[in-house]
Amino acid sequence: MNVEREGDFITLSMGPHHPATHGVLRLEVTTDGEVIRACKPDIGYLHRSIEKIGEFLEWYQFVPYTDRVDYVCSMNSNHAWVCAVETLLASSEETKLAIPERAEYIRILFAELNRISSHMVGLGSMTMDMGAFTPFLHALSQREFINDIFEKTCGARLTYNYMCVGGLVRDLHAGAEDEIRAMLKGLEKAMIDFNRLISSNNIFRARLAGIAAVSAEDAVSYGLVGPNLRGSGVDFDLRRDKPYGFYERFRFDVPLGKAYAGADGRLGDCYDRYVVRLLEVLESIRICRQALDQMPPASGVEDDPVGGWCVAKAAQKALRKPPVGEVYFRCENPRGETGYHIVSDGTKFPYRIKIRTGSFTAMSIFEKLVPGLMIADLVALIGSFDIVLPEVDR
Repeated sequence: MNVEREGDFITLSMGPHHPATHGVLRLEVTTDGEVIRACKPDIGYLHRSIEKIGEFLEWYQFVPYTDRVDYVCSMNSNHAWVCAVETLLASSEETKLAIPERAEYIRILFAELNRISSHMVGLGSMTMDMGAFTPFLHALSQREFINDIFEKTCGARLTYNYMCVGGLVRDLHAGAEDEIRAMLKGLEKAMIDFNRLISSNNIFRARLAGIAAVSAEDAVSYGLVGPNLRGSGVDFDLRRDKPYGFYERFRFDVPLGKAYAGADGRLGDCYDRYVVRLLEVLESIRICRQALDQMPPASGVEDDPVGGWCVAKAAQKALRKPPVGEVYFRCENPRGETGYHIVSDGTKFPYRIKIRTGSFTAMSIFEKLVPGLMIADLVALIGSFDIVLPEVDR
């Protein structure tokens, strides 16, 4: 930490290599001891110009770059991009694609598995930030089971490049459905142990109760999305309210913050944001099981409209000369709404790409929430917002 003293105040540079900032985030913190008087986020240390690079790549070539927008939930980022491009193609009858039904179910199945995986990282690392290392290991062990399934299907454990315009790169590996069902059953049991170990722990709850509470009005006005928005009691989830893919076919609840910490807690505090993510894991398990139950069996024919996994030839033909126009498509990713605004000039290269991410919008509220907190509470706040810096900087 770099330290500067001015009068009765000390300015600390927390980061950009501080483990509790969850990436290369620098916070300029002004304190009069342990109490923070001001906090200014300093971002951009991980900027890679992904959006500009996309203008020099063909539409389908940009998928691996979406893996790097949020590497903790690459599958969800893949999903948002390919849906945006397919929505653009659907604006013309000549280029509209009929995605195989099985591919749509697998997309949602893997998106929800990656949501679980992402939340396991977020929940586990938050407990570690609060000084509890063992729950972090329990959370990461469950994530490893999901990574094993992804690796068998697409060959990667972190950046997948699995979804593509027109469907999927390949079908599920042999025995995948049984493996996923067994994993979900084991995860349910593990979540009971995780809750017993940390969620009802008096010390852990006291560290989060009443800290950095965000009202519903502030959550909306500052553009918070996903669990950070719902943690403040705002009942909005794109999967239910603006469904895409086959989400309208599934039944699930949308967890909301309810001052879960009890008398010491407040609606929208750090503990509420923690509990919302915890409950979302259980809802994702419900969605995954429904997807497995409803999914048509594999036909073995790539472009079969029911049991296939991709209409690659039709997609390649359509992307040579896509419709002229612009599209904004948004998905409910683990960190909230990820939106792709794409502009097409009718060539095989995007004219413009703009990405909206949940972690970037979450940073805007830090300057309002932090003053008055203790330095140790700042660590709790960062963990509760589950920010990922590649998503902030891009």
